[in-house]
Amino acid sequence: MEKKGYDDSKIKKSLSNIKHKLVVLSGKGGVGKSTVSANLALSLSEKGYNVGLLDGDMHGPSIPKILGVEDKKPESSETGINPVFALPKLKVMSMGFLLQDRDSPVIWRGPLKMAAIKQFIGDVNWGDLDYLIIDLPPGTGDEPLSIAQLIPDSDGAIVVTTPQDVALLSVRKSINFVKKMNMPVIGIIENMSGFKCPHCGKAIDIFKTGGGKKASMDFKIPFLGGIPIDPEIVNMGDSGEPFIIKNAESDAAKAFLDVVENIEKIVNKKR
Repeated sequence: MEKKGYDDSKIKKSLSNIKHKLVVLSGKGGVGKSTVSANLALSLSEKGYNVGLLDGDMHGPSIPKILGVEDKKPESSETGINPVFALPKLKVMSMGFLLQDRDSPVIWRGPLKMAAIKQFIGDVNWGDLDYLIIDLPPGTGDEPLSIAQLIPDSDGAIVVTTPQDVALLSVRKSINFVKKMNMPVIGIIENMSGFKCPHCGKAIDIFKTGGGKKASMDFKIPFLGGIPIDPEIVNMGDSGEPFIIKNAESDAAKAFLDVVENIEKIVNKKR
């Protein structure tokens, strides 16, 4: 994708128009990181912010599906690539928009992925944004390393985990990776944090609870909040409907808004 001798000044120019850059990552797959990223972007957009959501997962882009825009395509213009609008104040860019069909695999090594990420930042017409959320694939491979190098002035990383011990082991690696990259850690979100029985109202800790908070205490970083299990998050993600908008009164939607408020306080305090 990348032309030889890519002009990195285009990346700097694009990023200069973005107030806050938030990197969302996880130590392992299956923790609902992309769902969290999408709903954080939706929550910020609903609060009136101009938001961009960059799907940095080259091999398994799921953001277009979650937001119900997988049938849309970015358009080229004289000034670059116009991202897809999921909402009037929410712009999206993803490799999922560029595949020949939904079943096409992306079989790329590191340099090609780095080139694509550069273009997703420098060639896309993000415009003036209050927030750019970058959803990265799990682990500490090419994509997180590329973003850390390309956006050295990011506000920091948001680490998503679930409460069980196997997920928390990976979270610790993610936090140490972020610190080695000299990137601030904004905090930890504990996803799938408890479940309220719809019949009796009793709280059931299917995957335990409190592990994310304990990890934040161990590493002395903020705990941004816990998102409870809600079957509608899955159902609406599969159908491409915005969960936090359609289910604004649910405990999970309110939890997302609490997390967003905590993020706002932290990033604005740094300014």
